Amino acid sequence: MQLIEQFTEAAIRSGRFQPLDKIYVANRVRALVGDEDVAVKPGQSIVQQLVDLAVARGKIADGPTAREILNDQLYDLLTPLPSAVNHLFWEKYEQSPQTATDWFYQLCTNNDYVKVAAIKKNVVFKHVVKGGNELEITINLSKPEKDPKAIAKAAHDKDKQYSQCVLCMENEGYLGRLGHAARSNHRIIRLSIGGQQWGLQYSPYAYFDEHCIFLDAKHEPMQINQQTLVNLVEIEKLFPQYFVGSNADLPIVGGSLLAHEHYQGGRHVFPMMRAKIKKKLAFEDFPQVEAGIVDWPMSDIRLTSSDATALVNLGTHIINSWAQYSDPQRYLLAMVNGVRHHTVTPIMHHDHEKFVLDLVLRDNNTDKDYPLGIFHPHQEYWHIKKENIGLIEVMGRAILPARLKTELAEVKKFWLGQSNRINDAHLPWAKAIADKYTITPANVDEIMKAELAQVFANVLANAGVFKDDAAGQQGWQRFIQQL
Repeated sequence: MQLIEQFTEAAIRSGRFQPLDKIYVANRVRALVGDEDVAVKPGQSIVQQLVDLAVARGKIADGPTAREILNDQLYDLLTPLPSAVNHLFWEKYEQSPQTATDWFYQLCTNNDYVKVAAIKKNVVFKHVVKGGNELEITINLSKPEKDPKAIAKAAHDKDKQYSQCVLCMENEGYLGRLGHAARSNHRIIRLSIGGQQWGLQYSPYAYFDEHCIFLDAKHEPMQINQQTLVNLVEIEKLFPQYFVGSNADLPIVGGSLLAHEHYQGGRHVFPMMRAKIKKKLAFEDFPQVEAGIVDWPMSDIRLTSSDATALVNLGTHIINSWAQYSDPQRYLLAMVNGVRHHTVTPIMHHDHEKFVLDLVLRDNNTDKDYPLGIFHPHQEYWHIKKENIGLIEVMGRAILPARLKTELAEVKKFWLGQSNRINDAHLPWAKAIADKYTITPANVDEIMKAELAQVFANVLANAGVFKDDAAGQQGWQRFIQQL
């Protein structure tokens, strides 16, 4: 069986087409890659071979954007239409929520929307740091480098383009262009959350198992309030096998995309979820809710209850109180010149029959010593981590930049006395570590893991508004008294 013929058979087996559609499908493929069929090369993806064929025949340019667009156009032919996907999802949901998400996730990996091969390139490990918390460290190698042509185009492009952002529902089935990802094979499950239409999709370059995104059908800015907690409860009721949480809704402490209301979720137990309560709290008006301060580098209040209404009401009280709370001694200023600086990162999961809500207190003030944020990675750690501490990292999973793979290899050579090209930014850190250990080829990798994890723990502590010291304990006590 030749290449186009084999792909056509696969498209029919996928359920998108019927056997009678065979000639039609084959001609759709020929329109994309050229008319003549060729032999299949063993050991290579059929879609990749078709993309290479299109390049060789001059049907598309040999560049990352053109290749991505054609790749997703071809996989679209292997994917049911959105209406069929939604019908099948909710049909399977009647068996169980997990049956439905298992099926949808498998569909999104089979059709290359979730880039499984790219995700496998990521560096991932765990390490226990001082204090006993086990943190997760990842070096993100999955996302492709940006197309230089797209970067150049963006520098001169001032027109408002379709769609408004990468999370809009209008991306479903979108061809793609320079600077805007191809989405021909993209599918979104429609949901009703808080009386509004929302969508469920998976993240193409997942940071953890079944990394999914819940997105508002409307392109509206993120906000954290009572409705946020109501929405998280509704999502947990729909998909109890997943956690769900929101990035904070302010710059510096928020995620990379604040313009579109969305949450993230998935099937992963993060280190913060396993952290214990270090101080129990009692709220007389909410006897149904267990509460406490979590033993975690960031400042986290955990609420646990089977009574979702009481949980939401107490959570809302904490959010509103923190939004107005100032403690100048600890550089905590709720408002500066009419600008809000306090918010929370809320995260929810199920523990048997109970809802567990973590509310991590965030502050995005800056000053002359900390121009990127007082409660942000401090400059001594920028050589490892300079980016915002978002939802995933709040929970104890570091997302470190791809540059570190090669840079840290040079650090290890430096430690071992080998010829190296260590980046000057790493030198103070590398020298301090070299003074602590006798480093050998046998232990160099473990030392690197331990020290990277410790940097991440320190970064999380930087982002904590109440530090793990006497002043921090006094700060907690003062805030709790206000609550």
